[in-house]
Amino acid sequence: MQAALRVAEREVPQWWWKLKRAIDVVVGGLLLVLALPLILLAAIAIVLVTGGSPIFAQERVGQHGRRFRIFKLRTMVKNAHELRGQLMHLNELDGPVFKIRKDPRLHPLGSLLRRTSIDELPNLINVVLGDIALVGPRPALPCEIEHYDAAARRRLLVPQGVTCLWQINGRSEVSFEHWMQLDNHYVDTWTPLGDLTIVIRTIPAVLRKDGAH
Repeated sequence: MQAALRVAEREVPQWWWKLKRAIDVVVGGLLLVLALPLILLAAIAIVLVTGGSPIFAQERVGQHGRRFRIFKLRTMVKNAHELRGQLMHLNELDGPVFKIRKDPRLHPLGSLLRRTSIDELPNLINVVLGDIALVGPRPALPCEIEHYDAAARRRLLVPQGVTCLWQINGRSEVSFEHWMQLDNHYVDTWTPLGDLTIVIRTIPAVLRKDGAH
């Protein structure tokens, strides 16, 4: 997969990549420090309500197919993955993606954490570590990537990210095909300034809870 991806890779100035990473470290690190009190408060609430670990680490696929573990605040019951097969008939999205608007696997705080995107704040740890960027296609599960066609796999040409064009254009409200089109548009047109614009546009999208469930 990696060789096939690199053949189609878009050429951009090398300093763009260096600037992108510098922005991730500086802005991502600052956002993580600012978000830390909210992350800790939400983590304590999860422990008090569910009695389980507040942090959820899940394997995802990064740039060029590299796998890593992404950090999130846990929004589901402990055996959620085991219940997925029983709930496939409730899936509301097309394509190789599984999403239920009122997922019965959510614990009492899960829906609130998802609607406010608070559950994704620990993603900033992955940004600082270099697993993902602030801006880039959302990292998918390995089982989803297995069903991608060549066009969908193009999204792996760039670092995956916390926010992206999909995030600010409806998220779960858009079709899988449109989602992939948005990601490919980003792959073909991204710039450091464009990344900052997406970060800024993410703030009102999160506050409006656009497509968040």
